[in-house]
Amino acid sequence: MIHFSRLTRRGAALVVSILSTVLIVGCSSDSENMRSPSKDPKPSPSSSATTDQEKVLEQQVEKALGIGEKDDTGDLFVASGLERVSDGIHNSSVLSKGGSYTLSVVCSGAGEVRLKVMGKGPVRRTAECDSVPVRQRITDAPAQLRIDVDGLAGSSGIVGWRLDELAK
Repeated sequence: MIHFSRLTRRGAALVVSILSTVLIVGCSSDSENMRSPSKDPKPSPSSSATTDQEKVLEQQVEKALGIGEKDDTGDLFVASGLERVSDGIHNSSVLSKGGSYTLSVVCSGAGEVRLKVMGKGPVRRTAECDSVPVRQRITDAPAQLRIDVDGLAGSSGIVGWRLDELAK
């Protein structure tokens, strides 16, 4: 029995050692991803499998939104994202209450998307999937802003958004 308990202690010590290593590696990997975002982080679509055509559309959206370019206006980047039109955009962003922002939405592909911004008063509009940005100024912002973009029937492509706080 004593021999068995020594083996059990050694096994338990080995298991604890392995689990500790896994947790340390896992936590350090996550902490690298928790760094504060760069001024213009590059969004990516929700699914990892993209076609060559979707990659071209993504590049058009990123260019139209100015993703990865230096912002000379002094506006402060808040958030952005890319999605397939079929998936839509469904985002809630935390803002500085009372601040002023610009929301830009771009769709590249075919058809139209419906934009709904739920702030102090809801804003609804449609946008063509023609790679031309639609901008919505948000003044006296709420503490949280809901953004929804859905493709209309028969629409396809990539839709992207970018939210910037206006320079004071």
